[in-house]
Amino acid sequence: MLEICLLGCGGMMPLPYRRLTSMMARYNGSSLLIDCGEGTQVGIKEKGWSFKPIDTICFTHYHADHISGLPGLLLTMGNAERTEPLLMIGPRGLERVVSALRVIAPDLPFEIEFHELRERTETIETRGYVINAFRVNHNVACYGYSVEIRRCGRFDVNRARENKIDLRYWSRLQKGETITLPDRVLTSDMVLGPERKGIKCTYTTDTRPTQMIVDQALEADLFICEGMYGEAEKKEKAMEKKHMTFYEAARLARDARVKELWLTHYSPSLVYPENYLPGLQKVFKNVRAGRDGMSATLIFEDQKDT
Repeated sequence: MLEICLLGCGGMMPLPYRRLTSMMARYNGSSLLIDCGEGTQVGIKEKGWSFKPIDTICFTHYHADHISGLPGLLLTMGNAERTEPLLMIGPRGLERVVSALRVIAPDLPFEIEFHELRERTETIETRGYVINAFRVNHNVACYGYSVEIRRCGRFDVNRARENKIDLRYWSRLQKGETITLPDRVLTSDMVLGPERKGIKCTYTTDTRPTQMIVDQALEADLFICEGMYGEAEKKEKAMEKKHMTFYEAARLARDARVKELWLTHYSPSLVYPENYLPGLQKVFKNVRAGRDGMSATLIFEDQKDT
């Protein structure tokens, strides 16, 4: 299962009732963060989750409302006695930006590994996560992310026997290990059936609607998408600032055939996003107005009835 928490859903500036942009995922003992706006640490503490297992931080872009909480978070992670390397992923300039912010967090007990995105789409696999980064349309270089947990096929006894696999190797191959023998190489596909449907959460903010978003969010279990403005008449302003309205986000969710849409990254002037839901549900039925601390547990399809 993949646990998701929307730590903050505000854009531009924090408010007494709304922290800035951040989302956290947990899988198999490892945590992944997307963006780190002001108030991220408070969101993690309120949720009751730990700082130490954060192994990966992805940044959509480097506007302050998406990264201003990073120095304090790094210091807290260091105080939590983390020593394992931390992977950071983001557009070009990542190392330069983080190094500048670390002037106020210079001494950390762990290394930071940087992966700077240079292509329109890139895939990074780490700690069981498959992270698909994709370029979106903002006024600076900006990426969305699909976080997937893939699931291998079931162990197939007949397949293992047909391939004349010794019983002592079955367990290791089932776990995905490749075994080199003097006369041949054994791989997991020699004992497993077809790959089963996994879990997918797509997250994108600060962008105009694009076909790339539809393609990357296709059939996602959860689609978290910016809705800067609730009012349909603010579409012109959204176009000027390279943001989206609620209705544009709902159309993306509909076209991508996602299971559920959460809106996020609200304008400070947007006080009651839930008031727009009745109209939005005519475009895409399963839409929710995101709020700080909103959480979900995504499970594999074949486990839902167990």
